[in-house]
Amino acid sequence: MTKLLPFIQHQCKWPVWRIEIDGPGNIIFLEVRNSGDKLVSFTSINLDSGIVNFEGLATPERWLTGIETAFDGVLVLHNYQSEKGPAHKGLTAIDGLSGKTLWSNYTLAFDYLSVNGPVVYNTQIQPPKLVLADIKTGGIVRTYQPVIDVGLNNHILSPRVLPAQAFKSLPPGVDAYGNTVDYLEHNNFRIVSLHTFLDGQLKQHLYIFDDEGGTVYHDLLQSDIQKLQPEAFVVHDNKLIYLKNRSVLIVLNLQNTVL
Repeated sequence: MTKLLPFIQHQCKWPVWRIEIDGPGNIIFLEVRNSGDKLVSFTSINLDSGIVNFEGLATPERWLTGIETAFDGVLVLHNYQSEKGPAHKGLTAIDGLSGKTLWSNYTLAFDYLSVNGPVVYNTQIQPPKLVLADIKTGGIVRTYQPVIDVGLNNHILSPRVLPAQAFKSLPPGVDAYGNTVDYLEHNNFRIVSLHTFLDGQLKQHLYIFDDEGGTVYHDLLQSDIQKLQPEAFVVHDNKLIYLKNRSVLIVLNLQNTVL
């Protein structure tokens, strides 16, 4: 039995609020926030090599901005109309390798990401008219065509919730608090996230088992938490991706591993 080891383990300065995976560009982007000082920055990491393209990237708007989408090596950010509301305002495109600003447009709003790029609209025109934008330049390519501008499949696999009784491979003495586990099968691996409650502490764990039930990986994701946490991991392109203590990005390769 071969134990798995992370090939990416990146410590962020502040908690990660959002992860965005750019499949065509093979980049993972992180939105990192300091709520106390109201600061936000962005990180770009190559998903194959683990090379950090940039980190700590800040924009002139230091708080009311966040990740909108990512495609073909470009990160698209939005601003917020106000601190008290979720409504987005404007778009700014960042080169995913250099961190250089490619373009900004404060009248455009994002609708969805298609196989051909972002579908956007001008907020100053009513009723809204959808158009396809060039993600590299911000220019309008053409009018939106629903037949060909179908939504992009990000090929991200998420776990499903199962009752703890349905899963028999937990190590001795490990009991799932709340009687549920998050579960995903991939490439002969069985991946499980669960909570335990022992000595007055609620903790969240991640386990990976081989097809014979042997434990090939275990990590404590969070300890001394106050409530059950949402799903802890995703799988993209044979890579298991998760956060530890909300601020450490960890990626494991689930492809072509000899057990």
